Amino acid sequence: MSALILVAEDDENQAELVRRYLEQDHHRVVVVHDGRDALDVVRDQRPELVVLDLMLPGLGGLDVCRALRADSDVLVLMLTARSTEDDLLHGLGIGADDYMTKPFSPRELVARVRTLLRRRPAARAAPLLRVGPIVVDPVRHEVTVRGSLVECTPGEFGLLAVLASEVNRVFTREQLLDRMHGDSYLTTRTIDTHVKNLRRKIETNSRTPEHLVTVYGIGYKLTAGRADAP
Repeated sequence: MSALILVAEDDENQAELVRRYLEQDHHRVVVVHDGRDALDVVRDQRPELVVLDLMLPGLGGLDVCRALRADSDVLVLMLTARSTEDDLLHGLGIGADDYMTKPFSPRELVARVRTLLRRRPAARAAPLLRVGPIVVDPVRHEVTVRGSLVECTPGEFGLLAVLASEVNRVFTREQLLDRMHGDSYLTTRTIDTHVKNLRRKIETNSRTPEHLVTVYGIGYKLTAGRADAP
């Protein structure tokens, strides 16, 4: 599938390499080398995906990602020279959908982009998913809880949509990763991060979740909750 992709990378040689590989895969590519320019391009041209370097001048990659998540559901693939698990989870926690550490294979980056872009077309013409007070709209890519719109990152939305598609089914972390990302490299810790963020957004009390429930030793399930059960 062809998409408009923004590459925000301060290393011009690296940016050119990524641009070439993405264009060979039939994508349209815009390149910027500054964080503020990246935000301008997203707001003006509405790309479907941003390849976002963490160490950008002007405005760092983490700040760019936070700003994007304030008003956009654009997919974000973060690039960084940092490789610790805490760095990865922090990037995912603020809304990145995937994460690659440098040096990386341009071919692997293209494969990751393909995986991320597969998410949205499959949701067309899908019905609303209702679980108690939670409504997941796969077409509009929206979540409401008791009638109020809840902002979710694409990764959080993907996880919630999978769980809502089979109410009360217990999914292992591996099954969730497979349903959400296909052949993506993301680890099971990614699922835990998304669950933690979602509970803050959809639960009355995230410490005692009533809807996004942990089944210890197995995984997670989504339920209508005691108060909402018939």
